[in-house]
Amino acid sequence: MTNSRSPLEHHFETHDDVKLFYRHWPVTGPVRRGAVVLFHRGHEHGARMAHLVDELDLPDFDFFAWDARGHGKSPGRRGYSPSFATSVRDVQTFVGHINQAHGVPASDIHLIAQSVGAVLVATWAHDYAPQVRGLTLASPAFKVKLYVPFARAGLALMHRLRGLFFVNSYVKAKFLTHDPERIASYESDPLISRPIAVNILLGLYEAADRVVKDSNAITLPVQLLVSGADWVVHHKPQHRFFDRLGSSVKEKLELPGFFHDTLGEKDRATAVRATRAFIQRLFAEQPQAVDLRDAHVHGETADESRALAKPLPILSPRGAYWAATRAGLRVGRLLSRGVKLGHATGFDSGSTLDYVYRNQPQGAGPMGRSIDKTYLSSIGWRGIRQRKLHIEELLREAMQRLADARCDVHVMDIAAGHGRYVLDAVLASPIKPASILLRDYSDINVRDGHALIAEKGLQDIARFVLADAFDRSSLATVAPRPTLAVVSGLYELFPDNEMVSRSLAGIGDATEEGGYLVYTGQPWHPQLEMIARALTSHRQGEAWVMRRRTQAEMDQLVEAAGFRKLTQRIDEWGIFTVSLAQRIKP
Repeated sequence: MTNSRSPLEHHFETHDDVKLFYRHWPVTGPVRRGAVVLFHRGHEHGARMAHLVDELDLPDFDFFAWDARGHGKSPGRRGYSPSFATSVRDVQTFVGHINQAHGVPASDIHLIAQSVGAVLVATWAHDYAPQVRGLTLASPAFKVKLYVPFARAGLALMHRLRGLFFVNSYVKAKFLTHDPERIASYESDPLISRPIAVNILLGLYEAADRVVKDSNAITLPVQLLVSGADWVVHHKPQHRFFDRLGSSVKEKLELPGFFHDTLGEKDRATAVRATRAFIQRLFAEQPQAVDLRDAHVHGETADESRALAKPLPILSPRGAYWAATRAGLRVGRLLSRGVKLGHATGFDSGSTLDYVYRNQPQGAGPMGRSIDKTYLSSIGWRGIRQRKLHIEELLREAMQRLADARCDVHVMDIAAGHGRYVLDAVLASPIKPASILLRDYSDINVRDGHALIAEKGLQDIARFVLADAFDRSSLATVAPRPTLAVVSGLYELFPDNEMVSRSLAGIGDATEEGGYLVYTGQPWHPQLEMIARALTSHRQGEAWVMRRRTQAEMDQLVEAAGFRKLTQRIDEWGIFTVSLAQRIKP
């Protein structure tokens, strides 16, 4: 069909300086109500969804459609991205660009995504907790039908052995849609590319598994469109994702006989009408966020934490397995320096984290160093080291923002451990703070932190004091008042939101208006049970049982303390987040 609205062509710049192509269809009505952002399938590009601009018949909405990196008119090897997480971050950057360049607030943006694009958007909603109006996900590719037994395991093995290689899509156009025009255009489109990089295919599976299992963390309004005769992806994960959603507004439409190209099917009018109605419904009323501030009392992560805290019968298979694991760790501490330190101070202690940051295997002989290397290479510790890099990045960004505003930089870390990430960030920044205040509850951390300050040569501006991070009055009376506060890795150790809210309120009391807060979160962890069943905490050898906070929950607690979130980082495994927020006028 011929479109009556013509697109403008633009580019936006990603975090790694790649300029991605996108199309923009401006409103044709007198007033703009919002924007709809379109995300295409794998192998395709944004023009393949251009027909929806007219078919949805929303003249008072801007429309945007990107070409994902490695697709369409965007640069890069066809079907390739450095990682699936990189492409998810591209979604975050694109939505932020629409806000900044086109003046559309996030709360006035609705996203429509198909197949691989729908998994990108669902992962983004899970990991970044955006405050957009809603999502329409059409046939999300949570589990691709590979048709070859053990294909996923085989691809992973080949990737380890061969490195990067590409897999060609087996799907023919006639299995995507019944629409002859769409079939013909697919087969003749020079911008469609069949290869997909193996790292993206495997990353797609890993992200999908995580998001489907933890879709309760997504509280945005969600519409799910399910193609009833899909040759490309499995239905079961789609239904499981929908059933577990934490959204108070959600709807599912099953479309019998539809192939995978749900919004490009011959009889797509039913799906298009439903999508249009869902968007109009959401924009007819003010968005209402699901309140997560009492998630420590009831909710999925609270139930999960309580289950992990419950001892297992020693004679049960799982009880025996974890008992053997604990015994192995006790043997391991005789050889591995890291395991020994974890048992002595707690695997969540500042001393352990500083050891993990340094990442220098130590132990008794070659075997001890080998065990220590394996210990330091665990996915949790790799995530911790990436978190440190993200903290330092956002600290430097906040310092630059303060300098640009001609404000003095007064740094306060309320639970600094040894303070390594703050001191490293300061030394790597061209901005010199006027003062650095490091606080911690532990005498050991204060002692070792003083030594680290001296080692870094920052005695003239930095000091370390013994203090309670949950004492609101103590935080509120800090002098000089901080313009940049930091809290890293602390709240993840305490399940109670009332404690966290008290601490954040103290930070809010202390921080100058316009100042910044860098804070961390842990919305996901693949080793929660191992940590709870086998590792001990800093609290006198107690089990290290964590309650995950979804990113939406963490952001709400920070917002309630008087801060507005500006940006966020997350590691490629989706474990640890680091966010930057600004103190707004009380």
